[in-house]
Amino acid sequence: MEENNVIMSEPTLLVLYGSQTGTAQDTAQRIGRQAKRKWLQVQVLPLDNYNVANLISESLVVFVCATTGQGDAPDNMKNFWKFLFRKSLPAGSLSRLDCAVLGLGDSSYPKFNFVAKKLHKRLLQLGASPLLPAGLADDQHDLGADAVIDPWLTSLWEKVFALYPSLAAVTPLGEDEPLPPTYTFHFLDDVKEDRCRISTEQTVPSQSHPFPAKLVSNRRVTDTSHFQDVRHIEFDISGSRIQFGAGDVVMMYPCNAPEDVQQFCQLLRLNPEATFALRATDNTAVPARLPQPCTVRYLVETYLDIAAVPRRSFFELLSTFATNELEQDKLKEFSSAEGQTDLHSYCNQPRRTALEVLTDFPHTTTEIKVDYLLDLFPEIQPRSFSIASSLKAHPNRLQILVAVVRYKTKLYKPRQGLCSTWLASLDPAQGEVCVPLWVKKGSLRFPTDTDTPVIMVGPGTGVAPFRSALQERRAEGKPENVLFFGCRSESKDFYFKSEWGTMMEEGHLKLFTAFSRDQEEKVYVQHRVTENAELLWDLISNKHSCFYIAGNAKEMPASVCDALKDVFRQQGHMSTEDAEQMFAAMEKSGRLQSETWS
Repeated sequence: MEENNVIMSEPTLLVLYGSQTGTAQDTAQRIGRQAKRKWLQVQVLPLDNYNVANLISESLVVFVCATTGQGDAPDNMKNFWKFLFRKSLPAGSLSRLDCAVLGLGDSSYPKFNFVAKKLHKRLLQLGASPLLPAGLADDQHDLGADAVIDPWLTSLWEKVFALYPSLAAVTPLGEDEPLPPTYTFHFLDDVKEDRCRISTEQTVPSQSHPFPAKLVSNRRVTDTSHFQDVRHIEFDISGSRIQFGAGDVVMMYPCNAPEDVQQFCQLLRLNPEATFALRATDNTAVPARLPQPCTVRYLVETYLDIAAVPRRSFFELLSTFATNELEQDKLKEFSSAEGQTDLHSYCNQPRRTALEVLTDFPHTTTEIKVDYLLDLFPEIQPRSFSIASSLKAHPNRLQILVAVVRYKTKLYKPRQGLCSTWLASLDPAQGEVCVPLWVKKGSLRFPTDTDTPVIMVGPGTGVAPFRSALQERRAEGKPENVLFFGCRSESKDFYFKSEWGTMMEEGHLKLFTAFSRDQEEKVYVQHRVTENAELLWDLISNKHSCFYIAGNAKEMPASVCDALKDVFRQQGHMSTEDAEQMFAAMEKSGRLQSETWS
């Protein structure tokens, strides 16, 4: 009893996270679980759900932050970010705070872990004491982010125990013992759920209040003989109050495939029609996206991410249910730091889904208690798509261009993208289909004045935001537009060909195409940039044009950037160093922008 009194007097550990795709959230929850096993009072929250004004009275905080896009803060820490960088905050305002910052990033991007580095520096400026240097995890490492996270967490707990020695004297809860579930399920009899609790209030649609947009059309725009299925999809947003401009993105939550939902319920012996109410076991809020009451089918179909490649935390929790010795040993191995190479080979490399893992561990799967479903499976994350239309050209409509993701690994069943496959399956001819969606500002900004020309490089589906921009600029009478478009073949995947033809006839567009497979030598957009050096130099140096790149983040963006620097060197008679400086100056001033995805 005496031990408990000591523990209760210790500080509460606050774990705050900024997460875009769920990885930082998963890491923050992992820290929370480790804290609970050490009998430490802990609270885990997204940064924007925490009243940042209270930070001055906190004593122990761990920040876990991802970096998105071109060095941007994740959506769920934007408000916190603005507040923390107010110039009016006094220099010593966080002098009571002991803190640690863990960053999740990808070193293939130029602004690697920019958010974590900047946050760490700002906390120190405000007087906080760092427990240890900022951890900078890298997705590109052979063992992924855990190569940095594991040793960083070991150091973190050493520092916490040094600061609060009484904690070190307490025996932690064993790894075999499951922690209490975050929520409990209370099954009800014959209650009708409010399945579609999508707000139709007169508010601007948002993540918490998406708008049920009616699907108008879903058309394949690649030739049937082409390997890639690409869809041009149109939604009716009448009455939604949704406004968007060129460069903005639409967000939506996908659903799991009906056959996956059925298999999941069979494996866990769940009745999909059973209705339940969720109750939190501590002060955690019940997920706002789930109706109360809710059916098992709705939970599995729209909320639990059973088709994702599971993270290490999934195996950690699963191992606590295992009673079969062989399965338990394997799950413990996959949960350990030493077993991460094997886990990578089993799970990440072949892109094995959580549902497929359950079928590989049948004895353990039957032991899973329903109360742990929300701890075991993360929430499906919203997906974003560049908007491919302008409200000025298509009032009350929103269009996207979607490449349906499908590829082979060593597993027998082809891998499929959850959202693109779901969208491709929707057929407005089969009755009314509504997709809950909302819009947010994109990273691309186009010039507002009439005279500034724009040069756009958008191969493949990267052309989507540029179609929106061209429709908008055409409606606004801005004629100086250059588009470099690349695809495999003119006859198979040349998106919006007739539309570009019309714009060219009207004098609104100069189009340069690169069809990589239509001749023996492969031709890409960067080659067309080099070929048109004189035109580009005139537009950039004499007419102060803006230059944009959108598309797949593999090699294309870097190749286009190199081609542009070559234009500066040749046409501007510059040294390599001067060309680099001009390139950097254009980036800094916003005259050179890119939006890429992997």
